[in-house]
Amino acid sequence: MTTIKDATALVTGGQRGLGRAIVDELLAAGAARVYATARHPVASADPRIEPVALEVTDQQSVDDLARRAGQVTIVVNNAGALLGGPLLGNDIAEVAALFDVNVFGPLRVAQAFAPVLRANGGGALVDVHSVLSWAAGAGAYGATKAALWSVTNSLRLELAAQGTLVVGAHLGYTDTDMVKALDVPKNDPRDVARQIVAAVAENEPEVLADQPSQYFKSALAGPVGGLAVR
Repeated sequence: MTTIKDATALVTGGQRGLGRAIVDELLAAGAARVYATARHPVASADPRIEPVALEVTDQQSVDDLARRAGQVTIVVNNAGALLGGPLLGNDIAEVAALFDVNVFGPLRVAQAFAPVLRANGGGALVDVHSVLSWAAGAGAYGATKAALWSVTNSLRLELAAQGTLVVGAHLGYTDTDMVKALDVPKNDPRDVARQIVAAVAENEPEVLADQPSQYFKSALAGPVGGLAVR
């Protein structure tokens, strides 16, 4: 079991949206300190929050943070980017850049912090996915989330020997800046954050935060036609 009380945690993309909600929920659950990253961090009035700059596509930036945050026992890969349009309509360079943020970014963080987590007793690594890990029709963004799901599943096996819990969190539309222009029903990010933090506390490897995520996970056993976003 991963202890959250008095823990030090790291949340990438932790200064807005779902990331900020996860930071708040970790603190509510008793975490003593949370590193909250952003490309351009701003100061926090809460002394328990340490804003820190991070560019997940820059290996040096990730490595520098791992040296700075050597006490962490909980790492949450939340930072991500969005690219609209169909796969056939996006330039390959745009798709590659999105994979660099959404897939290789979390992998860089996992590789850099795996030794830190091991040294601190195992802890937990959380990757924030999407219902689009399984639901087709979201172009390059969905492809990155499917790839990250696979990465997370492999990391779960590779990190088991050092006692690190690996959690994959899946969710549909959630009320953040990324989807603020969409007129669709959305999750409350605070509710999603509570589920993620509860999974860490209860040693649960997966979060299906809403009905769409639960539906598409179950649809994996059926015909591929059932995996399309309508």
